[in-house]
Amino acid sequence: KGVAGLREVLQPSSSAPFLQASPSARSFQLDYEHNCFRKDGAPFRYISGSIHYARVPRPAWRDRLLKMYMSGLNTVQIYVPWNYHETLPGIYDFTGNRDVEAFLDLTAELGLLVILRPGPYICAEWEMGGLPAWLLWKPDIILRTSSPAYLAAVDSWLHILLPKIKPRLYQHGGNIISVQVENEYGSYYACDYDYLRHLLGSFRALLGSEVLLFTTDSTGMEELRCGTLQGLYATIDFGPESNVTEAFGAQRRVEPKGPLVNSEYYTGWLDYWGETHASTSAACVARGLEEMLHLGASINMQVSPFLQLTSLPWPGADYKDQYKPVTTSYDYDAPLSEAGDPTEKLFAIRTVISKFQPLPVGPMPPATPKYAYGWVALQKVSAYPEGCTAPAWHCSTAQHPSLSLQYADLLDVLDVLCPSGPIQSQFPLTFEVLKQVYGFVVYHTHLPWDVPDPAMLGAPPHSICDRGYVMLQKEYQGTLERDGQTTLHVTGRAGDTLDILLENMGRISFGANTSDFKGLLGNLSLNSRPLSNWLIYPLAIDTAVQQGWPQAALPKSSSRGRVGPAFYTGTFETPGIAWDTFVKLPGWSKGLLWINGFNLGRYWTRRGPQQTLFVPGSVLHDGRPNNITVLELEEAPHTPLLLFLDQPLYNRTLGCSTMATE
Repeated sequence: KGVAGLREVLQPSSSAPFLQASPSARSFQLDYEHNCFRKDGAPFRYISGSIHYARVPRPAWRDRLLKMYMSGLNTVQIYVPWNYHETLPGIYDFTGNRDVEAFLDLTAELGLLVILRPGPYICAEWEMGGLPAWLLWKPDIILRTSSPAYLAAVDSWLHILLPKIKPRLYQHGGNIISVQVENEYGSYYACDYDYLRHLLGSFRALLGSEVLLFTTDSTGMEELRCGTLQGLYATIDFGPESNVTEAFGAQRRVEPKGPLVNSEYYTGWLDYWGETHASTSAACVARGLEEMLHLGASINMQVSPFLQLTSLPWPGADYKDQYKPVTTSYDYDAPLSEAGDPTEKLFAIRTVISKFQPLPVGPMPPATPKYAYGWVALQKVSAYPEGCTAPAWHCSTAQHPSLSLQYADLLDVLDVLCPSGPIQSQFPLTFEVLKQVYGFVVYHTHLPWDVPDPAMLGAPPHSICDRGYVMLQKEYQGTLERDGQTTLHVTGRAGDTLDILLENMGRISFGANTSDFKGLLGNLSLNSRPLSNWLIYPLAIDTAVQQGWPQAALPKSSSRGRVGPAFYTGTFETPGIAWDTFVKLPGWSKGLLWINGFNLGRYWTRRGPQQTLFVPGSVLHDGRPNNITVLELEEAPHTPLLLFLDQPLYNRTLGCSTMATE
C-alpha cells in the first residue's frame, strides 16, 4: 500500500469510541483495532532512546538521562546484562554502577518511561551478548535453546532479576511500560520455539499477565519466522538507509494489526578494530525519523552509547565469516557522545521531534567540561632513575612534569598476577576448563629438543582464541592470531622456556553461535610434533591493579628491552581540576590502560580506528597523584609518553612505525 496505505491502516476511524481510563487505573496495552498503544486508555506513541547504565559512570547517570529528556524523548530503553550482575554462578552484584534499581528510580524521577530489555541474551556489542561465560563451564550446554542446563541457569537468574522489576511496572505504579523477551532471536541458528515458549511462561509467571511483552528482529522473512511467537508482540529494527515502507511491511506480515514499532533505529553503527570509524549523517537520520513519525510509529533510537565502563571484559565481537572484535569506545557516531556531549545529530533529532510533540521547557544541558592535561612520560627504569634516591614513582623531570614510572616484564611478575600458582597439564586447557572468565592466561613449557634451524611453531586452525603473544627464553617472538597468523618460526636449545600469553578479546555477541571458547583450544606443535607438559597461569591482572599493584610495591627490575608484554606505571597530577579527558598512546602498539585502578579498556594504536580512551573526570583525583598502569603487549615506543587531550580521535589507523601527536 505504500506510505499512504500504511498511514490509512494505522490511523483510527473517526467513529471508533475511545476508552477512558479512570483516574486510578494505570494500563499500557496494545490496541489492535486502532493500530496503536494505549496508555491509561488514551492513544500513545513513544519516542525513545537507548542508554546502557553499565556503560555510563554512575556520577553521570543523571546528566545523560536529563539530556535525553530535554531532547524530546518520552521513554528510554534499557538493557540488563546478565553477566554484569551474576559474575559467577550464584554470586550477584547490584551495587554501585550495577545498581539497576537506582538507575530505574532515576528515570522515573526525571519523568521518563522505560522499555526494559532483560534478555537473557541482549547482544548490545557486549561480551557474549550478556550471557555469563561461566555457562560454558557446563558440559554439553547449548546456549539460547531449550537445553535443560541452559534453562535452569536462565530460570535461576530471572527469579533474581524480575522480582526487582515487577514493582516498577507501569501497572503497579512504576514507569516500565513494556519488556522485551530475548533479542533478535531470529538471527540465531537454533530457531527453538520451545525456548521462546519457556521464556514467555517464565516472564508471565514472574511479571504477571498485564505487562506488555514483545520481541525485536530484523526485517528478513526467516528472522521474523524464527524470532516471533504468539503471545509476544513482534517489532522490528532497521536503520536510516532502509526503505521505511518495506520495513514496516515486513512487520505487518507477522503483526497485521497493532502499532508500528522500530525497536532499534540505528543512528550510528558499531566499529571493529582495524576498520574505518562508522558514521551516519545527521540529515539521513533525521529524514528517516520524520518519515516514521509521520506514519504514527513508535520508535526507539540507539541514541546514547557512552563510556565502555570497566571495559576489559565487556566489549564483545561479531562473527561475520571471521572473528571481528569491537572497539573499546561505544561512541559509534552517537547523537550523545561518549562524554555525554550533545551533537549536531542530537539537535537534528530534537528538531524533528518538535514537529510531532512539544519539547520540554528549558535549554539543553551543556557539554561536560574537558581538559587537555598534556604529556605524561612513562620511562622504563630498573629501580631508581639516575640521581634519584626516592622510589622511582616519586621522581620527575623538567621536560615532563608530573612524571614517574616503574616497569616490569609480565613474565617476571607471575607470582603477583597468579598468586595461587600454575596448573600442571599434559596439554593446554581452555579458559573455561580453568574457570577463567576474562582476561589473560599464560601457557608455559620448554623446548623438548634442540632447534638449530628455524622450525615452525603452529596451532591448529581456529585454536588461538583470540591472540597469543609468544616468548622464547622470555624474548618476544611475535603474535599468533585467530583468523590470522597461526605460525611462527623459532630457534632454540632443548630446555629453553616457551611462553604464550593468550588474550580474550571478547566473546561473540552476535553471529551464528555465541559458544565462544577462549585460550588454546588445541595443542601447539613444533614442526608438526605436539608440545606437552604445560604449566598454565590464569592471570588476575585487573584484580591486582585494583588492589594497588604495582604502585603499592616496587616491581621486579628488568634488563630486557621494550618489546613484549610488560607493565609501565607512572603518576600525574591535575592542575586543581578533575575534568573529563581523553588519553592518546602515540607510538604504543596494543594493550590496556588503568588510571587509579579503573580499567579504561583496550587500546590498539597500530590497528585503529580508535586512538583515544575516554577518561571520565569521576575517575581522577584532585590534589593528589593519579596512578597510571599500562600493560603493553607487543612493543612500547622508545620514549613512552601518554597525551591527554580535550577531544577524542576515533578514525585513524596508524602504521607500525608512526608516532602521531596530532
